[in-house]
Amino acid sequence: MAKLTFKGGIHPYDGKELSKDKPIKAVLPKGDLVYPLSQHIGAPAKPIVEKGDRVLTGQKIAEAGGFVSAPVYATVSGTVKSIEPRRVVTGDNVMSIIVENDGLYEEVEYPEVKPLEEMTRDEIIERIKEAGIVGMGGAGFPTHIKLSPKEPEKIEYVIANCAECEPYLTSDYRRMLEEPEKLVDGIRVYLKLFENARAILAVEDNKPDCIELLKNLTKDELRISVKELRTKYPQGAERQIIYATTGRSINSSMLPADAGCVVNNVDTIVAVYHAVYEGKPLMNRIVTVTGDAVADPRNFIVRIGTNYHELIEEAGGFKQEPVKIISGGPMMGFGIFDLNVPTTKTASALLCLTEDDVSRMEPSACINCGRCVEACPSRLVPSKLADFAEHYDEEEFLAYDGMECCECGCCSFVCPAKRSLTQSIKSMRKMQLAKKKKK
Repeated sequence: MAKLTFKGGIHPYDGKELSKDKPIKAVLPKGDLVYPLSQHIGAPAKPIVEKGDRVLTGQKIAEAGGFVSAPVYATVSGTVKSIEPRRVVTGDNVMSIIVENDGLYEEVEYPEVKPLEEMTRDEIIERIKEAGIVGMGGAGFPTHIKLSPKEPEKIEYVIANCAECEPYLTSDYRRMLEEPEKLVDGIRVYLKLFENARAILAVEDNKPDCIELLKNLTKDELRISVKELRTKYPQGAERQIIYATTGRSINSSMLPADAGCVVNNVDTIVAVYHAVYEGKPLMNRIVTVTGDAVADPRNFIVRIGTNYHELIEEAGGFKQEPVKIISGGPMMGFGIFDLNVPTTKTASALLCLTEDDVSRMEPSACINCGRCVEACPSRLVPSKLADFAEHYDEEEFLAYDGMECCECGCCSFVCPAKRSLTQSIKSMRKMQLAKKKKK
């Protein structure tokens, strides 16, 4: 049977062997916990605690600040030291709640939950909303909104994005290997919400052990299937995984729901499991700490708010001083200059490298080889789009469908002239989106 895939894409060195074979390790934070009020797309959360208040693990400390927003919960017990701006991984200063950890980890009593079969759709959505769950594999879109399309009866596919195509990242792989039951039970929640849908667990074929495990777990499930995807980047991008598994296409003006699909990544689905089956809010996530500069690369289950310095310590520190530190993976992550920042709901990885190949590259003129066109999963002409962006030619940029770029980085990766194609296109897209928002 042919592996499912899409047109275009690349095969970069994946670096997954550094961390994939080590079990997930739990990390207990040592210092203060910092909870930014903006850990999601939309309005910042609003604090409901004050300086001097004592809080417990699992206690809500900030409520949703609007329709598109999400609450924030304490992940340790302790005392609120202050509410003030703190630097986050993007380099911005964001208003945050700082909690002094008392080391006791006393927890609230979580609400009793009904069996899934007895819950209504509204009760499930409210539970997910109240838990503060956001997309944990991307930009942090509040999950309860994604699961509330206008016409839920038209959703035909619930897709669990188990591809994990980004190089070096292995958190989803370890989650599937160690806790596959939670993933499958989480998917059952989605199927309860969308009664006309079938579920697809979409896994790249470089994870045969996960594929076998999930197939065994779901062999008696009539509405759940496991589909093998060809290992290729960016197989896990939303548009690409929808096309690979269903043959349906979406563009930048559409939502997955417009194609009858709902897509969430592994960690988000497991968070839904904890919220619906156990009544627990989103308090932790798995973070891959890896790279050739790290002494003991592995995956950690991390309490949100934990300082990145502590994760490096847990990984044995640096065996060699890193030249480049990236939040996320090498293709879609971004460089950071300070490790004194907190882990957030969307923090997937910390990649520490002893070489910075990109900064050493010296771009030259385009040689019209067409490699960027072959690699582009959105079927664009990146070399032209980058030219338009560099010359601020907005009209031509839009005429050549520049807004359809998914910013995956494939074109920059394959360009023999070492041009920063993705970065140029990304800058122009940001300008256009800002103008659209203003209007």
